[in-house]
Amino acid sequence: MSFSSPPASSSSSPSIVNPKEEQDDFDEHKLSHVLKYHNQTKHSFNKYARGPHGLDWANQPNPFRRYVSSPLIPLLHFPISDNQIQNPSSSQIEAPLYSSLFRSLPPAKPISKSTISQFFYDSLALSAWKTTGFSTWSLRVNPSSGNLHPTEAYIIAPPIESLSDSPFVAHYAPKEHGLEIRAELPSGFFEKFFPQNSFLVGLSSIFWREAWKYGERAFRYCNHDVGHATAAVTMAAAGLGWDVKLIDGLGCEDLKNLMGLQIFPEFEIPSKPIRGKIPEIEFEHPDCVLLVYPNGLGEFDVNCKDLSSAISEFSQLNWKGKPNMLSKDHICWDIIYRTAEIVKKPLTLGHRFFIDPFQRSGLYSEASYKGLTVRQIVRKRRSAVDMDGVTEMERDTFYQILSHCLPSGCPIGDKQKRQLALPFRALPWDAEVHAVLFVHRVVGLPQGIYFLVRNENHFNELKKSMNSEFVWAKPEGCPDDLPLYELYRSNCQRLAMQLSCHQEIASDGCFSLGMVARFEPTLREKNVWMYPRLFWETGVLGQVLYLEAHAVGISATGIGCFFDDPVHQLLGLKGSNFQSLYHFTVGGPVLDKRIMSLPAYPGPDVDA
Repeated sequence: MSFSSPPASSSSSPSIVNPKEEQDDFDEHKLSHVLKYHNQTKHSFNKYARGPHGLDWANQPNPFRRYVSSPLIPLLHFPISDNQIQNPSSSQIEAPLYSSLFRSLPPAKPISKSTISQFFYDSLALSAWKTTGFSTWSLRVNPSSGNLHPTEAYIIAPPIESLSDSPFVAHYAPKEHGLEIRAELPSGFFEKFFPQNSFLVGLSSIFWREAWKYGERAFRYCNHDVGHATAAVTMAAAGLGWDVKLIDGLGCEDLKNLMGLQIFPEFEIPSKPIRGKIPEIEFEHPDCVLLVYPNGLGEFDVNCKDLSSAISEFSQLNWKGKPNMLSKDHICWDIIYRTAEIVKKPLTLGHRFFIDPFQRSGLYSEASYKGLTVRQIVRKRRSAVDMDGVTEMERDTFYQILSHCLPSGCPIGDKQKRQLALPFRALPWDAEVHAVLFVHRVVGLPQGIYFLVRNENHFNELKKSMNSEFVWAKPEGCPDDLPLYELYRSNCQRLAMQLSCHQEIASDGCFSLGMVARFEPTLREKNVWMYPRLFWETGVLGQVLYLEAHAVGISATGIGCFFDDPVHQLLGLKGSNFQSLYHFTVGGPVLDKRIMSLPAYPGPDVDA
């Protein structure tokens, strides 16, 4: 089949950008394309973004990628109810209390088969199976839009006893909770570039999995899920005393070579949406790589120029395994792949890899938490299908949840800006995402619209850009260091429902919210590759809301379907300086008794 507009060849030398030259090299054409994609994929009251007319269940993508013929090494399993792993010959690993991680990280555990097993078990593994009638499906620790799971994960690590005698790259297989060994790396690779007892986690996206259901808007959702996975990885690492930082100096071609994704056939982008057998559409797009290292290390740097040069040789390694086929037939929404090409990040030199000291988060209401361990929280996390419209939340609990949504924690005398607190500290840029909140059932707080300013350098710009009638008043009892403001008092339940595609789940919780990003100025100042990263930041924030809700005994759900511009009109926002990127709701869940829960492992013998 012949297509037009092929992307750059993966065999070409990676492009390199010096940050001093970024502004001079800024490409208005690329920005124009990103704005076109974003506007084209907006939902409105009279028109939804383009997608499939009905779901082609016969071609629903397999949610489990496997590399056929690559060696699979099973990992250890862990109970939720206590702190001992099921293998009595292995050392015991404690699971710290969830709320304690926001105050300080525990002493770092050594890297071993046991700790790597726990790391994946508490971040990217299956959490349960669900069944009703003739349908059976799995849930995972990391949330995903529509439970479609476009995100794949890789570990790039030094030798680990009982896993590999040499440095290696492995794909994580969540259904089996095991590692598929893809390649052995040259000796000395980790010692040259990274501190002792550290390893890398690579994340990639299969756009087809989300596009099967959501059409052109799928690129947004895939990047939400990268953020969800990043936060899930960061929280699981924290439970082991490990810190996490995104290595953002590397370029897309570096990541492709690092994870062995160059084995996928080159995908040539059609000039319009097409349907047919397009197996190459199932390729994995490299998103990011995260460095996992022992907390409390002093300053160290990662030389991305030399690292990139070393990674460029990985294409010559003996890569094992052939990726399985996910669907027989496909639909290609061309604008997704064109946009992914436009926002590919090159290797950037001159950016130092900073390791900031851990910053604790505010503690206003310890009593709001239920004394659960981090494993109990992350593995019991679920996306609520409905809210009960009855459950209320105490005001102090509301403030406590929002305190853990702040990027800078509770630094004395400093404004919210830098991402220093768990899990936002994994992201190397200043916070760009804020939250407009619709408060429905918070005891002691009037119903209405509120705003959480997550980067206080944006406060004046936000206030000037939004409706002049908003009062911007500190709510009663709000802690001084929580930048939360009341904008407008009113019962906004019906409004919240209407703005979230008429979904009652947005009005029946304790509160719902929209995540508003500083948009076009960020793309201009930091370049267009920040476009997916803005969605990553919303995904990290969303994962915090998921965990906080479960930690206080209720539930939450991410809402990807909302009417973009009506949200902006409500706030008085014009142009593209600020854009709403993700919605969320928190409240008391309605449980469907028709659905039976089954253990994650061993799961039912179905490929679902």
